[in-house]
Amino acid sequence: MATDMNLDDAPCPIINSLKQIGSQWRLIVLHDLQDGEKRFNELKRSTGASSRTLSRVLDDLQEHGFVDRRMEEDAPVATYYSLTDKGVSLCPVFDEIQEWATEWLDAEHEESAEAETVQSTA
Repeated sequence: MATDMNLDDAPCPIINSLKQIGSQWRLIVLHDLQDGEKRFNELKRSTGASSRTLSRVLDDLQEHGFVDRRMEEDAPVATYYSLTDKGVSLCPVFDEIQEWATEWLDAEHEESAEAETVQSTA
């Protein structure tokens, strides 16, 4: 007899992965850290996240093993963040998404712009 399975109980690597990295801010921070180690305030400026949001996201990413935190106690005290090996392993995924977006989303945008031009000249 078949039973209904709750999606949360289904063993799916994609769903499990998205639970760890799938929020907008997590993806933005992971993508931004591909360029190398950054201080908290550098990440805040480059991502546009509020201090509270960025702090929460960095804590989550560190807890899941994607980000390392390094503190320098010299004046002024500075906190640096960088990708772990697990975080670096996502770089090809971002490259693939970029290629997909360039091929499909840019093409959709161009088609939409062409359609608007045709409608405005008609």
